[in-house]
Amino acid sequence: MRALILSAASVFCLLGCTTPQEQALKQQAEMNRMMAEFGPACVQLGYPANSDPWRNCVVQLAAKNDSKRSGVSTSIFGSWGRSGWGSGSGVGIGIGVGR
Repeated sequence: MRALILSAASVFCLLGCTTPQEQALKQQAEMNRMMAEFGPACVQLGYPANSDPWRNCVVQLAAKNDSKRSGVSTSIFGSWGRSGWGSGSGVGIGIGVGR
């Protein structure tokens, strides 16, 4: 029975692995999404499309957007949320959900 559980767990672990090619495809898809979402804003900011400064702008805007969405709070009282009212409680580092 123990061997069966161990082999089943091993199979599930191997199913979660991805090849380097699959990882590269996922990263390329994510970059394409970021360029479609933030590229027009960077052009409006004056960066020529598909230039290195434009790409830097896209990455910076995406990072800024992700940090706003993550809602990580290091307060022992939780995060304040968008409305200014407490939306989390507990001691330690809390992660806001549903932002």
